[in-house]
Amino acid sequence: MNPRIAIRLLGRLVLFIGLAMLGPAGVSLGYGERETALVFVVSALVTSLFGFILSRIHTEDSDTVHRRDAFLFVTGGWILAGAFGALPFLLDGTVSNFTDAYFEAVSGFTTTGSTILTDIEATSQGCLMWRSLMHWLGGMGIVVLFVAIFPQLGVGGKFLFQSEGSGNTITEGLKPRIKETSAILWRIYVGLTAVNALALYLCGMNLFDAVNHAMSTMASGGFSTKNASIGAYDNVGIDAVTTVFMVLAGINFSLYFLISRGRWRRAFSNRELWTYLAVAVLATLFVTISIINKHGGLFTAFRYAVFQTVSIITGTGFGTDNFDVYPPASQLLLVILMFVGGCAGSTTGGIKIYRMIVMVKACNRELIRAFRPQLVQAVRVGRAVVPEETVRAIFACFALFMAIFLLMSLCIAAMGIDIVTATTSVAATLSNIGPGLARVGSVENYAFLPAAGKWLLSVCMIMGRLEVVTVAALLTPTFWRR
Repeated sequence: MNPRIAIRLLGRLVLFIGLAMLGPAGVSLGYGERETALVFVVSALVTSLFGFILSRIHTEDSDTVHRRDAFLFVTGGWILAGAFGALPFLLDGTVSNFTDAYFEAVSGFTTTGSTILTDIEATSQGCLMWRSLMHWLGGMGIVVLFVAIFPQLGVGGKFLFQSEGSGNTITEGLKPRIKETSAILWRIYVGLTAVNALALYLCGMNLFDAVNHAMSTMASGGFSTKNASIGAYDNVGIDAVTTVFMVLAGINFSLYFLISRGRWRRAFSNRELWTYLAVAVLATLFVTISIINKHGGLFTAFRYAVFQTVSIITGTGFGTDNFDVYPPASQLLLVILMFVGGCAGSTTGGIKIYRMIVMVKACNRELIRAFRPQLVQAVRVGRAVVPEETVRAIFACFALFMAIFLLMSLCIAAMGIDIVTATTSVAATLSNIGPGLARVGSVENYAFLPAAGKWLLSVCMIMGRLEVVTVAALLTPTFWRR
């Protein structure tokens, strides 16, 4: 391991984030917010200067990135992204302290969507655009974009891509070169975002809101330009378009590549895809039935149920209804969906459908072995055999995920927070969802939490975005030994 390599790469990544801040600066100028535009220019200069200094650190072997260097770079990248992403909020006066600014920025880049802002509509247009842009960059992954832009990473780019990539099937069926793969994924991502923005605009959103919500939707983020989120528009068309694109964002992006190459049959035979859709449909039906009395009709109940269900399973976190007043069974189902998440290789959070399928099949095999010990049977997902080391890794990831959930919930509860708020706030941030229940419900925010709680949940967001293992590995003494 050579930390100098990771630091140098971090410098280039921070430099890119600084350049990205010029976008919101332009938006601010367009809306006559000169002071906010100046804030973003200053933030861009400070961030870019810091990135430039780090990128000039000398290393003897700058083109070789090993696995441990990748782990260090990816984790450090999300930590620094939050730190520098917080600058505009702090300098613009959107928040009054660094803790809140860091929480908001980390929530943005990790596409969690949890917020400490109590009046979003009072926020400057530039900062609203920055919130959505952080979502959008973090959705497909700033590290994946980084790999696409800097081809000189060579073989080492593989480790960066795999360490940051969401799930473990993201490159299935794609190009063999990592740079080509990441570039293809980003072209698909940009195209879907543009179509989403156009559809929202045609449904009645103004252009600014349409672009912001499209970026948040495709990133499975959840930041909105309205206090009441999507519910502020009370528009069936907007609800429908957003629901469709949330579903699309929850699908493995490698399937879009297969479709673009005419390989429809292979794409639509994907077992994880149909399991994901089946879970969403069944959960929607359950919630619909449970809230019919609340909304007084089947169509209205279905409209709100499908939106809330899809928003939770994809980790987007948009809201059109307050699910905190739903019947207990529906609330519990939505909390379970927080843990489940969407497909591997998507922009969603959670454990992922693919891992769930593997664990269910592995458990079923062990049950059969209980009375047929001589059985030799591989775990299959569709026609593909899942290697035993992958099965073990998935169970280890799940156990680590749940252990962190329990530990963090205990820590938040120890701060005097009630058990429902404590557990669902951790579930919502660790799974990169956004809203939870009770005091962090869909119509509430995270502003009331003590500073220590916000820092712990910021850690949860980063660990959840990197699917736990990447960050947890850095905490083991073995990682740092030669």
